[in-house]
Amino acid sequence: MAEQVQKQPEYVVDKAKWEWSELYKKEDWWAIWLGFIILAVGLLIFLPRPPADVDQKLSQAQAIKQAEEARTGKAFETIEWHQANNTMSGLRARDQGYGKTIAKWLSTPGRWASNPAEALIRTESRAAEIRSNAQPAYAEAQEKTKAALATAQAAQAAAAAANFENEGLNKQAEAAISQWRQARSSESSARSRANTQPYNKIPYLIGIMVIFLLFFSVGTRFMDISTSNFVKGFAFVFLLAIVAEIIGGNTTLRSWGFGPLIWAILGGMLIANTVGTPKFIQDAAQTEYFIKTGLVLLGAEILFGKILAIGLPGIFIAWVVTPTVLVLTFIFGQKVIKIPSKTLNITVSADMCVCGVSAAIATAAACRATKEELTIALGMSMLFTAVMMIALPTFIVAVGMHPVLGGAWIGGTIDSTGAVVAAGAFLGETGMFVAATIKMIQNVMIGVIAFGVAVYWCARVDCVPGQQVSKMEIWYRFPKFVLGFILASIVFSAMLEAMGPRGDVMLDQGVLRGFTRPLREWFFILAFASIGLTSNFREMARHFKGGKPVILYVCGQSLNLILTLTMAYIMFFIVFPGITETL
Repeated sequence: MAEQVQKQPEYVVDKAKWEWSELYKKEDWWAIWLGFIILAVGLLIFLPRPPADVDQKLSQAQAIKQAEEARTGKAFETIEWHQANNTMSGLRARDQGYGKTIAKWLSTPGRWASNPAEALIRTESRAAEIRSNAQPAYAEAQEKTKAALATAQAAQAAAAAANFENEGLNKQAEAAISQWRQARSSESSARSRANTQPYNKIPYLIGIMVIFLLFFSVGTRFMDISTSNFVKGFAFVFLLAIVAEIIGGNTTLRSWGFGPLIWAILGGMLIANTVGTPKFIQDAAQTEYFIKTGLVLLGAEILFGKILAIGLPGIFIAWVVTPTVLVLTFIFGQKVIKIPSKTLNITVSADMCVCGVSAAIATAAACRATKEELTIALGMSMLFTAVMMIALPTFIVAVGMHPVLGGAWIGGTIDSTGAVVAAGAFLGETGMFVAATIKMIQNVMIGVIAFGVAVYWCARVDCVPGQQVSKMEIWYRFPKFVLGFILASIVFSAMLEAMGPRGDVMLDQGVLRGFTRPLREWFFILAFASIGLTSNFREMARHFKGGKPVILYVCGQSLNLILTLTMAYIMFFIVFPGITETL
C-alpha cells in the first residue's frame, strides 16, 4: 500500500472526527474530483457531436430488427437482423474525426512481433510491406465471406420455406449464419492489416506525459506530496510505463497473457531492489493516486443495463459465490495455514475472488494493508491470471462444455476483466458475452466488499476489547474513492437507460471507449510502475515464509473454481434454463 496509508493515525475508538479539509487533502477525494472532471470533459466533447443522421439510422435499423423478429417468431436471428445490428454497432462517436484525434493522443505503444522500435514508429515502407503481405489474405477472406453468406442465405431460405417452424432447418440456418459472421470477423481483421498506416507515436507520448504531469500535480499541492519532486520524477515513472508497454506489446508475450502491467511492476521492482529508487522518483510513484482515479473511471463502465441482460443467474453467480469464497478463504488463511498478517490474508482473498487489482486496492485501503502486502497480492493475481486465461478456456473447449456455462465459469474466476474477455473469446461470441457480463456484475462487489472489510476491521480486528466502535471510525476507514466508483456507475447507467440506443453510440462507444477507458488504462500502468518502484523484496520475503500466500491463493482459487462452476450450472441449466436458451 502506498505510504499515505501508513501516515494515517492509528486506530482510535470514538475519536474519529470529520474534517472538511479531507475533501482536498486526501488522495481518495482527489481521485473522485479528478475522475469526475475527466468524465465531465468526455461528456462535453462527445455528446454535442453525434455521427451524421444517427437517429435516423438507428430508427431504421431497429425497425428492420423488429420486422425480422416478427417474421421468424424469434426462431433465430436472420442475416438481415445481423446486418441491421451491425449498422447500429457500427455507429460510434469515437470513429468521428475528433474521436480519432483523441485516440492518437491517448494511444499506447503499438504491437510488434520482431522489432520493438515498431511499437513507437512505423515507417511508410514498413506499412507498405505489411499491406502488401496482407493483401492475399484479405482477398481470400473476402471470398470466404461471400461463400459463407451464400450458404447462410440458402439455409435461411430453406427455413423460411417451412415458415420457420422446422426446428432442424432453423438450427442449420442459425449455424450457417454463425459461420458467416465468423468469416466477416476474420475479413475485418484481414482488412485492418491490409490498410496498415505509418505512425510516429513519440510526439503524442511526450504530449500526454506533460498533460498527465500537470493534471496530477494539482492535487499534490494540497496533499502531503512534494510537488517539486513529483514534477522531477514523473518523467521517469512515465518512461518505465512506456518500456513496460513496449515489452508487453510483443505479440507472443501478449498471447501468453504477459501484458504490460506485469512488466511495469517487475521493471520497477528490479530498479528498486538493485540500484534503488531515488527519493524524488518515489514521490512521483503515487500508486494509489493514479489507480484510484482510474477506478473511479472504471465505475462508469459498470453499466446496470448489461447486468440485467444476464439476469438472476449472473447475480447469483457473482453475488453469492464471491462473498462466500472471500469469507471461507479468510477463515482458511487464519485457522488452517495461520497467515500471521490478517491484512495480507484479506487482501489476497479479495484479490483472488472478486476482480484482482480493483478489489485488492479497495480492500487494502479498507484494512490498511502495507504496500508490500498489496504488491504480493497483485503479483500473484497477475501470474495466476496469465496461466488461467489460457488453461481454463482450453479445458472448456477440450471437454465440450456449453459456452454459456464456460463463459460464466471464466467470468467468475479469472481476475482481470481484460483477461476474462480474451479467455471468453475462445468460446465464441456467446461465451465471451456471458464471461464479460458476469465479471461486470462481480465488479459491483468492489464497493460492498470494501465497506464490509472496513466495518469488520473496526469492529473485530482493531477494536480494543470492552470498547465500542465509533461509526465515524468506520467512515474514516472506508475507502472514499469507492463512492466515486459507485456514483459514476449510477450516473452513467441512468444516462444510458434514458438515451436508449443513442446512448450506446455516444456514451459506450464515445465517452467511455473513446476517452475514459484509454485514460484509465494509462493510470493503471502508471500505478503498476509505481508499485514496482516502491517495493522492497526484503519486506515481501517475510510474508512468503513457508509459501503461505501462494497456498492461500491456490486453495482459495480452487474453491472459487468449484463453487462458481456448480452455481453456474444450477442457475443456467436447472433454475433458469429459459435464459440460457435466449443467449
